[in-house]
Amino acid sequence: MFTLYPAIDLHRGQVVRLQQGDLARQTVYASDPAAIARRWLREGARWLHVVNLDGAFGQRDAANRAALQAILQEAAARGARVQFGGGLRSLDAAGEALRSGVSRVVLGTLAARQPEAVAEALRRWGPERIAVGIDAREGRVQVSGWAEATDLEAATFARRLAALGLRTVIFTDIARDGLQTGLALEATAALQAASGLEVIASGGVASLDDLRAAKAAGLAGAIVGRALYEGALTVAEALQALT
Repeated sequence: MFTLYPAIDLHRGQVVRLQQGDLARQTVYASDPAAIARRWLREGARWLHVVNLDGAFGQRDAANRAALQAILQEAAARGARVQFGGGLRSLDAAGEALRSGVSRVVLGTLAARQPEAVAEALRRWGPERIAVGIDAREGRVQVSGWAEATDLEAATFARRLAALGLRTVIFTDIARDGLQTGLALEATAALQAASGLEVIASGGVASLDDLRAAKAAGLAGAIVGRALYEGALTVAEALQALT
């Protein structure tokens, strides 16, 4: 089943969107993350994708943690679920997030640097509660808030994760993220085909047609950010288009 994930990216307790992961190119959309969560949920969202940008960049994130708790309360009140990532650099941090009410954590830097941690996370919590974010620039995996390049090729990394028993990957083409230039659909579908994983597309959704194409390609879902905040589409319209 194809799932829509409205994105709520948090920076210093505010809802923002970045362009290509650059904090210097951010737009602030709201100072009340819970109100944004409530809006997407009222329009019918069953999942929310929440990112702790301060955690991802190694900055103090107390305001984001408080915002996450408020979002979790909104989701719980409506029977929805939250997928959460950003700065989860240890299994202790992942466990803390899961205990707080997060339904699925997204491991990024930890997974790239310590794949054995993914195996342990799967053993502790099961594949339905663990995802890995594969964030790539020109096919190479990036870590530490996309600030550091690795030698890992995205498809090779995905196959290794599949061998560990992982089920879900979020693939972001950094070059497109936050620009509303359309999904990197060919690369995302190729990653899914190469790995056998369920792949959620992220980065660049501009229209309902992008979502329809992602579903037609057999992807597991798509994360939508700036297109929602800029009014290019609504959650309700997206859900209707995907039925």
